[in-house]
Amino acid sequence: MNDAELIAAWEHEQHQPFVGWDFSYLNGRMHSELPPWSYETRAAELMDSAYSALDLDTGGGERLLSLREHWPISLTATERYAPNVQLAAERLTPLGVRVVDVASDERIALPFPDATFDLVLNRHGGLNIAEIARVLRPGGTLLTQQVHGQTLHALLAHFGASPQWPDATPEYYIPQLTRSGLVLVEQRQHWGSECFNDVGALVYFLRAIPWLVPGFSVATHGAALLALHEQVMRGETLQFAAGAYLLEARKPER
Repeated sequence: MNDAELIAAWEHEQHQPFVGWDFSYLNGRMHSELPPWSYETRAAELMDSAYSALDLDTGGGERLLSLREHWPISLTATERYAPNVQLAAERLTPLGVRVVDVASDERIALPFPDATFDLVLNRHGGLNIAEIARVLRPGGTLLTQQVHGQTLHALLAHFGASPQWPDATPEYYIPQLTRSGLVLVEQRQHWGSECFNDVGALVYFLRAIPWLVPGFSVATHGAALLALHEQVMRGETLQFAAGAYLLEARKPER
């Protein structure tokens, strides 16, 4: 294909629907090197022994639904991205889950009373450690899996962007756990890679996660996309370092 045909194909990719947090459209075209632990397995174990749990930044509720057989009696989920708030409510509310429209970042208080939850889950969401510690009951647990703040930095550089939260690392959050009165139970970290078979898959990925390259579109970043396509034509892999880490912490009994 010539450049104009490539651009047209990529524009088609960027307009494909993305719902919730579901990347199944890229099956076979995007390959993620998974960490050596299972967040889902540990979340299920902790849910089994909890009465009440909070899932922060639940997306469209996909992962929470996959854990349904382990749900505690009382379950609350939060989300802020408007399309996902509606989707999560449609999926979860009929099943008895309370869905709350609120962001879980360091600047916003959680709208829940002190000592409300036995378990707080957070997979790739904003972390307000002080607020999480406040809403945990004594003996309660925080389980979070986070994307490392420097993840995909080489990919972003192709588009003149840089990580927006470069300090989102274990070294940043672990002292906050201590200051908030939580005790670190486990810390694990993994660096792997995200691989894309073709530039069209990358276009879909970047449009689905708009904060990676703010303002990204085929029209505005066509030259960078064509340069990456040349790499593919030379037999080079579109492979970029991606980091993740897992933290589990507990609030001491009184």
